[in-house]
Amino acid sequence: MSTYFIKDLEKLSGIKAHTIRIWEKRYEIVQPNRTETNIRYYSDEDLKKILNVSILNRNGMKISTISKMDNKEIEQNVIDLNKLEDDYLSYIENLILAMVDLDEERFERIISHLVTHIGFQETLIKVIHPFFNKIGILWLTGSINPAQEHFVSNLIRQKLIVAIDGLTTSLNENSKRFLLFLPEGEWHELGLLFYQYLIKSYGHCVVYLGQSVPHSDVVKVSNIKRPDYVFTLVTATMTEEKFQAFLRELSSCFPKQNIFVGGLQIREFSKTLPSNIVKVTSGEQFVDFLKEIV
Repeated sequence: MSTYFIKDLEKLSGIKAHTIRIWEKRYEIVQPNRTETNIRYYSDEDLKKILNVSILNRNGMKISTISKMDNKEIEQNVIDLNKLEDDYLSYIENLILAMVDLDEERFERIISHLVTHIGFQETLIKVIHPFFNKIGILWLTGSINPAQEHFVSNLIRQKLIVAIDGLTTSLNENSKRFLLFLPEGEWHELGLLFYQYLIKSYGHCVVYLGQSVPHSDVVKVSNIKRPDYVFTLVTATMTEEKFQAFLRELSSCFPKQNIFVGGLQIREFSKTLPSNIVKVTSGEQFVDFLKEIV
């Protein structure tokens, strides 16, 4: 079982910590435990209830009504809820619930429904990518059980690899070459696979190096393959000074290429960037770029 603090619940549910405290005090939605220093902490069951309550509340049910239901009634109302097709946050919350319960059947049902209705690419961009952004920070801080993160990572990784293998890319005179890699110490390649899929789906060539690649090897491959663009993700914790040094090194080694950088660190430390570093904040932003160069 995982342990969550109130800021973790805020990040996963989108409900402000202040609102969660009001729900606790006024409606007894959850009853957290407390540390010896009187700091609230929450269980998997508390997280599941907050997510279910969030779904119902966002779809028009008053918190005063929800508070009178027991857990089974709340869960059944979520199941019975006819969600709007564009209510992607509800799908993300349901994926988190499936992760917490290690419920593969529920996870597969959600993904299959989405793929059928909006397609694989939109499912990746609108639901899966934001879902992993939500849990990524909590995994780094140890707030969620690594087994839960590995459970959903492997399920999605399998789908991405199958989807990438199934792409039939017809290269033409407008096709560009992208070099994709994770720097040394980075082992979570799910995001990199996500962007590989997007790049190939828009008819471009990918040189995929994968996890924890030494900088010297990236340079060697670049000298051989001559990529038009370089793409990397930085999630592992770095100091701002170390991260800025990493960006300067990339910039100097690839002065003629735009270098796309995504991940937690670029969101945290992006006040000043070298001129050829492009900050990637979302799948939608990157797709807009890919459409421009087709």
